[in-house]
Amino acid sequence: MPELPEVETVTRSIAPLVGRHIVSAEFRATRVLRGGDPDRMAARIQGLRIAGVKRYGKFILMSLDGGGGPGYLVIHLGMTGRLLLGGPTGKHTHAILTLDRGVLLYDDSRQFGCLEFHEEFPQRVAKLGPEPLEVRFEDFAAALKRHKTRIKALLLNQTFLRGLGNIYADETLFRAGIHPLAMASRLRGERPRRLFDAIGAVLTEAIAAGGSSISDYVDAEGRKGFFQLSHRVYQRTGEPCLTCRTPIRRLLVAQRSSHFCPKCQKR
Repeated sequence: MPELPEVETVTRSIAPLVGRHIVSAEFRATRVLRGGDPDRMAARIQGLRIAGVKRYGKFILMSLDGGGGPGYLVIHLGMTGRLLLGGPTGKHTHAILTLDRGVLLYDDSRQFGCLEFHEEFPQRVAKLGPEPLEVRFEDFAAALKRHKTRIKALLLNQTFLRGLGNIYADETLFRAGIHPLAMASRLRGERPRRLFDAIGAVLTEAIAAGGSSISDYVDAEGRKGFFQLSHRVYQRTGEPCLTCRTPIRRLLVAQRSSHFCPKCQKR
């Protein structure tokens, strides 16, 4: 599933659409269109201007204004969703936004993503936790102490921090030298600061690299990311740790695969 760096990269690649108007819209799959009739939703956003594009965690919010009143087009890419600027449509194209200049397509082979329209700021987005690249260390450290749960599970909790997923939770825990089964509330000394710094560093590096292209992910121009070349533990089970040469291990935490070095990462 695209995580914060991938969604940020996609968001930046469609930022030039700000100021353009939606001439027409076509929605072809009700499975990815949440809470609305395709024709009614198409009519509701037709003629509106794209006033802004911003990422909130793993969500992309396109703020709209115009004669129909303000609103938000909410996009979640799921596992295989893609926003593409132009190009041919195909059997997996489930939404077409024809603009006064250009076309924005939503493709999704597995249809786990979703498109929604809200007239007010969506509550499901408002309930998300703080932005990892904006939260203060003091607030982050205080939140750690309140959670008596495994640190890997906590990092995946979108009400704790928004946007982190399996890839970047594994990579940040390795950078911080913390075992995925360590209890969040018991992290002491310099460990909270190391984790905080690792989150910021890994996410910043991944965004600069255009994200991780593990399978389907590309940005709106069809370009793949290359941060997967810098992964130190994620999906490297059995391979030697790049630091100490100990084989990388895998275990389940919160029903998710967790990759770690048993020597470099301590509980």
